[in-house]
Amino acid sequence: MASAGPLSGVVVADFSRVLAGPYCTMLLADLGATVIKVESPGGDDTRGWIPPQRDGVSTYYLSVNRNKQSIVLDLKNQDDLNMAHQIIDRADVFVENFKPGGLQQFGLDAESVAERWPHLIHASITGFGTHGGASMPGYDLLAQAVSGMMHVTGSADGPPQRAGVAIFDVVAGLHAAVGILASLIDRGGTAKGQHVSLNLLSSALSSLVNQSEGAVAAGNSPVRMGNEHPSLFPYGPFRTRDRDIVICCGNDAQFRRLVECLRRSDLADDPRFTTMEQRNAQRADLRAALETALDAATAEEWFERLQRAGVPCSPILTVQEGVRFAEDLGLEPVVDAGAGVDTVPTVRNPIGMSRTPPRYDKAPPALGADAAEVEAWILRTPPRADRRA
Repeated sequence: MASAGPLSGVVVADFSRVLAGPYCTMLLADLGATVIKVESPGGDDTRGWIPPQRDGVSTYYLSVNRNKQSIVLDLKNQDDLNMAHQIIDRADVFVENFKPGGLQQFGLDAESVAERWPHLIHASITGFGTHGGASMPGYDLLAQAVSGMMHVTGSADGPPQRAGVAIFDVVAGLHAAVGILASLIDRGGTAKGQHVSLNLLSSALSSLVNQSEGAVAAGNSPVRMGNEHPSLFPYGPFRTRDRDIVICCGNDAQFRRLVECLRRSDLADDPRFTTMEQRNAQRADLRAALETALDAATAEEWFERLQRAGVPCSPILTVQEGVRFAEDLGLEPVVDAGAGVDTVPTVRNPIGMSRTPPRYDKAPPALGADAAEVEAWILRTPPRADRRA
């Protein structure tokens, strides 16, 4: 179970399931941590989230579980619970996303963990914290709804919309990984443990950045604007002869380059449009002028011209087209996890490291596939407390 990478030697007992926790632990595994995925007899819920699938396996599950070891334990069975405790005995990090109070019966609540394993970094991910929101299930869509995300997403004259992915599960997973890494650094060579607690709603409000800051610092109540940006224009999709193209002008210089490329340099000197504030105030008139000029060519033609002129722009692609676009840019977005017949194509870890790059040694495991290896590791590996002594 040895691995290479900047987190080599770090052992993670992963009792999480679905998305936020597994995404966090996959990132740690990619960076060299040994991650033991402890699953119930029924397995991670995402194993059954089909379609889509690859060779009968849910691609949802595949997306967040590479480089892990899977073992099945029923915590209500005393022998299995003892095995779970033995795994944690030998771990540096314990990650779980059970409902608040759900682990107390197994001696794995925060207080019990801190007492029994004072060296351990214990990361808990909940939906809405452990107080007033303790009984609320931790579904990403609920966090999108109550955070204001849905309220600011969608057409101005349409209903609130969810994001096309469980974005706050992903962000909470990233926040958990940051908290764990900071705790590992803080611990250094000592036996200091720490409880790292996160919840989807707090991650959501943090991730709303300018929208939530405007609410708390200026009393602003943002509304749905479709694809419009509340503070920037032109910034979004614009019609061309055949389909939309996204144009992003974040400053006056970019706007001037845009209108010069459109052969409407007069717009840059028009007193209605000389500053960002004025362009925001006169969106309708400016959009009409820009789209009239854009009607002279196709989106693909404009993409090439605007790119050459240094104007930030992009086509609007499908996810499959997005992967191919990244390939064309040389970003190599697809990597094979595992080896031989067990190889599974997965999306590359976005972190590039020159000396200790992410690894892709192991495909997402079948349910309980690594039980024998984990049990053998327990037999030959003393608990962390014994090694410190």
